[in-house]
This record gives sequence, C-alpha cells and structure tokens, in this order.
Amino acid sequence: MNKDSKIYIAGHRGLVGSALMRQLEARGFRNLVSRTHAELDLTDQAAVRAFFAAEKPEAVFLAAAKVGGIHANNTYPAEFIQQNLAIQTNVIHESWRNGVKRLLFLGSSCIYPRDCPQPMKEEYLLTGPLEATNRPYALAKIAGIEMCHAYNRQYGTQYLAAMPTNLYGPNDNYDLQNSHVLPALIRKMHDAKERGDKEVVVWGSGTPRREFLYSDDMADACVFLMESSSEKLAALFTPDAPPLINIGCGKDVTIRQLAESTARIIGFAGNMVFDRTKPDGTPRKLLAVDRLSAMGWNARTSLENGIALAYRDFLKTPR
Repeated sequence: MNKDSKIYIAGHRGLVGSALMRQLEARGFRNLVSRTHAELDLTDQAAVRAFFAAEKPEAVFLAAAKVGGIHANNTYPAEFIQQNLAIQTNVIHESWRNGVKRLLFLGSSCIYPRDCPQPMKEEYLLTGPLEATNRPYALAKIAGIEMCHAYNRQYGTQYLAAMPTNLYGPNDNYDLQNSHVLPALIRKMHDAKERGDKEVVVWGSGTPRREFLYSDDMADACVFLMESSSEKLAALFTPDAPPLINIGCGKDVTIRQLAESTARIIGFAGNMVFDRTKPDGTPRKLLAVDRLSAMGWNARTSLENGIALAYRDFLKTPR
C-alpha cells in the first residue's frame, strides 16, 4: 500500500474498523473507502459485486462481522454463522474478481480448540474440538481463513488472516446482553457506582484467563502487516499452511483480576459476586505472538491505561 492507494475498510464503524480508520488516517493514507450497513449490505452478493465493480479498491481490510459475547453467541447461533459466512464470502470473492492483490481478513482467537495448549500457536488450528458456546462463529472464521489460503494458492493473491485476541476500545459495544466481557464490566461498574450499589454480579467463576488488546494497537499491527513487503511476509504465503498470524500482547489475566482492575479505574468500591451458574467459556485463551514479534511489532498500550482510555470513550457514548 502507498499513501494514494484506494483502500476499502469493511465495517468501518465498529470497534475494529474504526480503529483501522483512525490508524490509516493518522499515517497519511488519503484514499479511504467506506460504506455504512444502510449503504451496503455485505450479506447481499449482488450489492457487493456492484460496489467492487464501481470502486475497484487496491487493498481491503475485512473487519465487518457479526460479533458478541457468550450470551449473544448462545442466543443467535444461526445469525452468527450465516451472516459471517455471507459477508466474508462476498468480500473475499469480489476482491479477487476485481484484482485486489492484498487483503487482510480479521478473525478471532476463538478459532483455536477449546483445550488448546497455551499459548496458542498458529499451527494449533484444527487440532481439537472448539468451545461449544461460540462454535458457529468460530467455524465461520475458520472458513474465512481457508478461503484466503485457497485463493492465494490458486490465484496468487496475498490475502492475510489476522487473528486478534480479545479487543476493547473506542466504539465498543456496551450493551449488557450482547457485549464482550470488558465493555460489559465497564458498563456494570459505572452503573453500579452511579446508583450507589453495594455489589456487582460478574458472570462465571472469575477463574478463566483472558488476554486483552487495545483496539488502536490491533489496528497498528494490521497496517504494519499490510505495509510489509511480500518478501517479509513470504513465510505466510506458502501452499502448506494458511496465511494466519496472531495479534496480541502476550499477557493474560483472570476475569477476577480484570473485574478488580476495572472497578478500581472506574471508582466502584463495592463487592463483586461471581455467578457460577453462568458459563465460563474457554478456560484460557492466550495467543502466541512470536511470529508477529519476530517481524518487529509489539503492543504498546498496557491493560490499565487501555481500560482508562476505554472508560473515557464509554462516558462519551450515548446510552
């Protein structure tokens, strides 16, 4: 990519896509293309085909997806698999049809087996059963990885599949029913502080371990990859393995530690009650980031600083 390249960011209003927009604009990229869902339904094959034929982007960041936490995944499994399969199939195929050479497909660490060895290396993909609570979403993302690999092998494209760890930051979803754990904790702690509550209920036992990455760090890593030379990325474009690379910080915390940090930063001084009737999900999800570190990229935002930045964004978010 160069500063004048026409770059399409699919899903530019979400947590991931908005971070990509901020990062690209900050780096001086001037020809960015985006569409809202109202302007372009990415599950509509004909609409996506017409968009690509008209715009002819040179590079694509595929950040559009249906996402959510354990409750959302359990409640809407059909939507999670159907919508994600449709979005990525349409965008990847039309990218190839219209000559897009470099594409970055964003997935999730839930693609790895439920009881995966820790930290989770890229080669552990498809080596064991998935976590049942998010299997439809994970299978859709795995299909996207395989699609990138297949198009690279058959057509000589350079389509990357980047798997970020748990993300948080500006433009996150703070809905208590459908959000991920950290934005849900921010919302719960804030509301409890405002009401003067004595306690906050946290889903699960508090023992699962999770890794968290600030969204602007994730975006920095993605642009770093897309700006890298073909020679630097050569190890990812082989016929024997998918073009898969993990994006994370290499450190994790328990959900209890996360809740305690969030309460401290927000100023909630009450008690925390862990509801063990609610599912914990995967026991641990820590990504191995050796591959990305060896290329010269490492995360910069600490979890404490990131939560403070996210809370500042939350306070500006209409509710």
